[in-house]
Amino acid sequence: MKRKKWLPYLFVAPYLLHLLVFVAFPVFFSLFLTFHKWNIISPVEYVGTSNYTRMFQDRMFWKAIWNTIQFLVIHIPLQLVISLALAEFLNQKIKLKGFYRAAFFLPVIVSGVVVTILWQQLLGFDTGLINRLLVMLGFGKVGWLINPDIAMGSIAVMATWKNVGLYVILFLVGLQTVPLTYYEAAEIEGASHWQKFRHITLPLINPTIFMVVILSTIGGFSLFIEPYIMTGGGPLNSTLSSVLYIYKQAFEYYHMGYSATLGFFFAFLILMVVVIQKKYIEKKD
Repeated sequence: MKRKKWLPYLFVAPYLLHLLVFVAFPVFFSLFLTFHKWNIISPVEYVGTSNYTRMFQDRMFWKAIWNTIQFLVIHIPLQLVISLALAEFLNQKIKLKGFYRAAFFLPVIVSGVVVTILWQQLLGFDTGLINRLLVMLGFGKVGWLINPDIAMGSIAVMATWKNVGLYVILFLVGLQTVPLTYYEAAEIEGASHWQKFRHITLPLINPTIFMVVILSTIGGFSLFIEPYIMTGGGPLNSTLSSVLYIYKQAFEYYHMGYSATLGFFFAFLILMVVVIQKKYIEKKD
């Protein structure tokens, strides 16, 4: 009888151990570090709230946040429009539908490092394939990754290409849940394709739109691999994302306490943005 009583706890014990070791302990230890100075080598030194004071005075950190916002302003609308358009295309009666679905989703499962290196070769100034094509067509070369004005936009386009397949699948699932009777009734009333899309499709897939916006926002705020490999945060720190800056503070400058402070503040910022998005979308609905 006692064995049966403890059996459920034994089943959940591995998960609880994983939760404690890999989630709870890092979170609480990071919170502890926000009030301390530590460079891994020397002992931990209590500094009170100086890390937070330094954060609010750190112009480079706020520039990194601004760069991330610029990325999101380009990335999220582009992600929504392209993924919804492709999902609408795949929702029609077309040939090779399975092939198209696999082709759109393939970049999602490919390593982000591999995709980034591929696009780095495509966007190269002297040897990049895109600039070679532009020269063949009689145009000049474009500094996709060396021009501070367009470098972040180039990364946003690449990130959209990498992740669009996931959101195509999500939108496709949402589109297939819309009852066909609504479209049939609209056709009888003489509604155009755009009117059906505007007044039937969009309102009924609003939960899917909300999910895509939230996932795109969180993924965009997590921008790291692309600027780290393609530009290193340059040129002139124009592609220095918030996560990349936090990484540099921790593993290049060994400011572990300050890096933990930036991480906690950044997580709080993401939470606030997601909450605001949720309220706005629900109010609009």
